[in-house]
Amino acid sequence: MDADRAVGAWGVLGDPTRRAIVEILAERPRAVGELAADLPVSRPAVSQALKVLKSAGWVHEEAVGTRRIYRLDPVAVGALRDQLDTLWRRALSGFAEVVGRPVEEEQGP
Repeated sequence: MDADRAVGAWGVLGDPTRRAIVEILAERPRAVGELAADLPVSRPAVSQALKVLKSAGWVHEEAVGTRRIYRLDPVAVGALRDQLDTLWRRALSGFAEVVGRPVEEEQGP
């Protein structure tokens, strides 16, 4: 996943339905009907969300008979995790820098 695509991943996950689908697919691959049964949205809404996730590289589909089975792309999930790990390390480093500074003495009037 390149940088532009990784940045786009944050936007894709901004939608609650798409986030819910990602969470469900993290458990195991599923068909649209199975996803729709677990969500408070219509089957067409699930299909639309899957279309966005697929174009962003988050999910892959596989034809099994007359059904399409959707699964998460581990590379996409790993790339986002790497970004989060980088942000976390930067935040901890910044915190350590602030905590390590000597306390400035308060100046009285």
